[in-house]
Amino acid sequence: MFLKYQSELQTRYYELLLQVIGALSKLSSDSDIPYLYYRMAEKIFCKAFEAKDLSRSDISIDASKENFGIGLKTFLHKNGSSLEKIAEFNKDRSDWGNLTDLKEIILAISKLRNARLSITEGISGVKIDSMLYHCVTRAESKMFIYETPINLIELDKISGIKKKSDNNIYFNDGIDEYQFNLSKSTLFKRFNIDPIYEIKTEIIEDPFEFLEKIFKERFVNDTKIVNPIVANVFLPLYSYGTNKEHIVPPKSGLNQWNAGGRARNNNEVYIPISSKIHQKYPNFFPKRDEPFTLKLPNNQHIVAKICQDNGKALMSNPNKELGEWLLRTVLKLKEGELLTYERLKEIGIDSVEISKFSDNTFDINFKQLGSFENFMNS
Repeated sequence: MFLKYQSELQTRYYELLLQVIGALSKLSSDSDIPYLYYRMAEKIFCKAFEAKDLSRSDISIDASKENFGIGLKTFLHKNGSSLEKIAEFNKDRSDWGNLTDLKEIILAISKLRNARLSITEGISGVKIDSMLYHCVTRAESKMFIYETPINLIELDKISGIKKKSDNNIYFNDGIDEYQFNLSKSTLFKRFNIDPIYEIKTEIIEDPFEFLEKIFKERFVNDTKIVNPIVANVFLPLYSYGTNKEHIVPPKSGLNQWNAGGRARNNNEVYIPISSKIHQKYPNFFPKRDEPFTLKLPNNQHIVAKICQDNGKALMSNPNKELGEWLLRTVLKLKEGELLTYERLKEIGIDSVEISKFSDNTFDINFKQLGSFENFMNS
């Protein structure tokens, strides 16, 4: 498990940060059970353990450190046994929505779940057998820490399939117990909590008064307060067909290696940049052919640049570096195998988010289906 390999200093710092946020629970809740928003849980974990925050990527883990991949979860402790959401397949409904046989539905969902874990392995660089769930469960005036492996669903060992209501199908694979909710297209896993340790939490009765006092002491008349801004845009991994349907063109974009005209490397690709991006954000990217650093989710840094007429392509230099990562490591395509939009749908990702930290430093994260269009419409 992850925690036993961390220093005592970092572990105690993690405990302290959880106690601090738990103490401020009444900013959001009137309960005596500590309130911990899941995004805050992710930030605390990454800060305390100096882990890489992967939460902006739509993959199956939220953080990584060294060879560990961590899915971070927080929920009420209750009786120590809880079904919690681990994946959603609403945008993959075409793969299972027309099935009526319970076993066929569960097999389809299980394959989609395993594909998500495989794509997470490719994006993050963390092996599936080194992925785990790190859970913070909450009870009155305390929190518990628990860790358990993230497992592939054993397809040939699926059993106990039961539909206990109109919407819920239960099953197990001999290792984990699952529930699939048909109406919400959501897969749940049962967590049976055996805490590693317990954290006492004292909740401040009036956190507003407490924070006001700290703010006045620290910030009033302080002219050095700065609000850093990180710009970001979304790019599609697809184009549009004659009927405005989503397609990955067979000879351009992520299939650029298949274009004619000259000899090409099998990993030659580019990420399309819509002209609308340049119109709305004319100064976001460097000028054409000016190199910049692009940081990948696995911490690898590559040299990238904007290419082609009207700056319609984001490419790496050398060009094959981006393709080797995208096509082979992430999408796991064989050389000569065309990428299709159906493949992107299968893994639940069809866009990337490019974040700008300076004029010469950017990073890239994968986003779920529809993210580019949602970004352009927002």
